Amino acid sequence: MLPFLRLSGFILLASHQVRAGVINSTYTAPGAFPTSLYGTYWNDPTATSAQPQPVITDPVTNEIFPYELTDPANFPKNDTVDPHPLPMQATPSQLMEQALAQIQAIASNPIFGNDTCTKCQASLAVAKMLVLGAPEQGPLLAEAVCQYFNYSTTCYNEYSNLALGSTFSQVLAFADVGGYDGQNLCSHFKMCPVPPTAPLDLTGWFAKPKPNPLPPPKQPSGQRLKVFHISDIHLDPRYAIGSEANCTGYMCCRENVFNAASPDQVLLPASRFGNFDCDVPLDLLVAAMEAIGPLTGTEQSGFDFTIYTGDLTAHDPDNSYSRAYVEYEEVLAYNLLKEYVGPAPVYPTIGNHDTYMQFQMIPYTMGGPLGTQFNWLYEHVSSLWQYEGWLPEASIAYASTHYAAYAVTRPDGLKIISIDTNLWYTNNYYAYVNSTEPDPFGILRFLTDELQASEDAGQRVWIIGHVLSGWDGTQAQINPSNLFYQIVDRFSPHVISNIFYGHTHEDQLSIFYANNGTVMNAETALAASWVMPSLSPLTNLNAGFRMYEIDSATFDILDAYTYVSNVNEYPALDNQTQVGPSFYLEYSTRDAYGGNITWGANDPLNATWWHLVTEQMLIDPALVLTYHTYQSKSSVASLKCTEECIIAKTCYMRSGSSSLAYQNCPAGYSSTQ
Repeated sequence: MLPFLRLSGFILLASHQVRAGVINSTYTAPGAFPTSLYGTYWNDPTATSAQPQPVITDPVTNEIFPYELTDPANFPKNDTVDPHPLPMQATPSQLMEQALAQIQAIASNPIFGNDTCTKCQASLAVAKMLVLGAPEQGPLLAEAVCQYFNYSTTCYNEYSNLALGSTFSQVLAFADVGGYDGQNLCSHFKMCPVPPTAPLDLTGWFAKPKPNPLPPPKQPSGQRLKVFHISDIHLDPRYAIGSEANCTGYMCCRENVFNAASPDQVLLPASRFGNFDCDVPLDLLVAAMEAIGPLTGTEQSGFDFTIYTGDLTAHDPDNSYSRAYVEYEEVLAYNLLKEYVGPAPVYPTIGNHDTYMQFQMIPYTMGGPLGTQFNWLYEHVSSLWQYEGWLPEASIAYASTHYAAYAVTRPDGLKIISIDTNLWYTNNYYAYVNSTEPDPFGILRFLTDELQASEDAGQRVWIIGHVLSGWDGTQAQINPSNLFYQIVDRFSPHVISNIFYGHTHEDQLSIFYANNGTVMNAETALAASWVMPSLSPLTNLNAGFRMYEIDSATFDILDAYTYVSNVNEYPALDNQTQVGPSFYLEYSTRDAYGGNITWGANDPLNATWWHLVTEQMLIDPALVLTYHTYQSKSSVASLKCTEECIIAKTCYMRSGSSSLAYQNCPAGYSSTQ
């Protein structure tokens, strides 16, 4: 055994010595660079302070690589020699095609799931880049998106360059579509939730704090004035008697419309005096004007004054509107008002249908020709008001350069302030630019300053506008209507007597409370906004107008009388000229709602009274049903109001701003239709 072990050890030792003779376990390189490796050098290869820089020649090109390519002190930091290819520049039409393809991809991308809000804002970002690079392609994209997603059967009429396409392009160019503006705009299209109301900093907004205690209220004079109120005339000079009044498209009572169930045969002929799905023919407008004096007892005396809360023109598609069409209707309607409700002045305001493009109003601060694109309207309409003798020179001058807004103090001391409420209208797409800003137009600054001047002078004020600030919240942007609510709180009840709107075509009212409505009771109720029902029957409504009796010193409303005409009776008046439409007193506000309220016969129908009405409604749902009936002007086509609808109506009446309505009220019951 031992000899074998010795033999094995000898063999292993011998093997190790053989390997050690072939491969050393360590090697120490020479300190000097082998200069013979290259023929020439840019520097001294024997130096120890820098790396050797051999001169290298490309064997393919026979060119020597320059020293600057590898010189540690001077090598190029940016390669400006070699090509860095980019895609070919796309044509504008190719950009539009790519934008549409990206929007389609966003819509179908499964990673977004059902997150329509993210999809919408991402799509807006794509569209923004398109309109900034190729503005003329914006309307084409809007129309293409409409067609691809089947938003409408009349995409060209609604979104072409002759319609809203150009407006959308401007808005996208200016808006922060990835932020609040984009969410706000997408909420309008029901793809995002309504964004939260932006924090409101009122520091420095009001020149003075609200007086405490308030100045003593003005004492009633006991003398009553008669004031006429009409709104939403929507005269349709293109109305075609005998055309389809029950059309599938929009709008009816026109030569070029039909019912899809009977495209070659009229099912419901448009009657001479109007229909439920149509605007006002001239025959109906004149008939209404003729009825005003006899019904209100003003044939001889006339009214003390009139307010008109906007919307003169018909509900034409956007591409059928024009500047001339708007101006024609302004001239005709104002002349008729002067003829039938004069000679006392009419105090008008601008509606969303009183401009071209309809609904739109852009802040002057946008600058350039875009910021002044609606100046023609303000100049023309204010000149008409001057021509009719309704406003003094100072008010005209201001209106012509400030969105047709004005303030006028009447000889009896009442100040009337008219504002263009398109500033907060949800269909005014320019209002979605910088939409966290509550007053991008400066109109609420003007209103505040006028109210402060009135407080200093001890004046009472009526505010007139078109688009309501509250009710169910769907018509007004939340941030400007929130600021308006705070302004009303600051100057009520001692300065602001009443607020008047139109727009919805229905008979509505909203109450403003102290401290943003944190407590709603008779003591905190400050002001009321009266929403005037329309003369237009559109949609499924009767035609109507109203007269107020007001105290000549306080300018509070003592009663309101609403007159209507039953549109369902109009077909029977065709093919004869002996009689026209009948108008009648629908109701007295005091009589209709005040039966169970302890209130003096000459006490005003102010915010306190209206709050007491809402308390009675919560006790007696039948009173809500009465309100619902009058909301439609007693139309036979009105829908029923039951259960949650009854609760919602009362909530809407207590919501003077959109933010309060969204915060407090059930959605979906705002209309009788």
